[in-house]
Amino acid sequence: MPERESDREVLRILAERLPEKVLLELLPAVAPERVRQLLAGLAAVASASGFLQQQMIFPGSPLLPADSACTLYTDGASRGNPGEAGAGAVLFGPDGEELAARSLYLGQCTNNVAEYNALVAGLELAEQYGCRVVRICLDSELIVRQIQGAYKVKNAQLKLLADRVGSQLAKLEKWDIRHVPREENARADVLANKGIDDREQEIGAGA
Repeated sequence: MPERESDREVLRILAERLPEKVLLELLPAVAPERVRQLLAGLAAVASASGFLQQQMIFPGSPLLPADSACTLYTDGASRGNPGEAGAGAVLFGPDGEELAARSLYLGQCTNNVAEYNALVAGLELAEQYGCRVVRICLDSELIVRQIQGAYKVKNAQLKLLADRVGSQLAKLEKWDIRHVPREENARADVLANKGIDDREQEIGAGA
């Protein structure tokens, strides 16, 4: 059995079979069902070899020091949800200098699909610029919690995108992710909407 499948199976078995008494003894301050949910979530996103060895950051954990990591902001926009959608990503170096920005038109999709595609595009930027340690910031709490493993990914389309993100994260030496207010993610939001606007202008010019 490949390593990643072994990791996933171990987590799945732990989530399903550990007795409540054992969970309470190990983590008395955490509800057993919560522990099971976290283990099941990790099993769902363990889609690449070594993924479980990456730094997983859960709610309340500190981010990596800014001077030791690239910082990635991403955002997705969907006008109508589902509707015309775009993705935006902006990457900063450890010194705070903007390294790259990307704006994409995604066609018709939901906001959550747009958010995941924006993250995929941002992680591609990080790889292109040789970032091995990445701080990831999104204003979508749902996507953040799903990547952390706190929420299950139930939608089939989102599951495919979450697995792709997991494969990208597995290539990094270290990463963390957090939810940020929309105002802190304004640059990525502008880029996401630019993807839609540019497409509409192209259509208008060709009319």
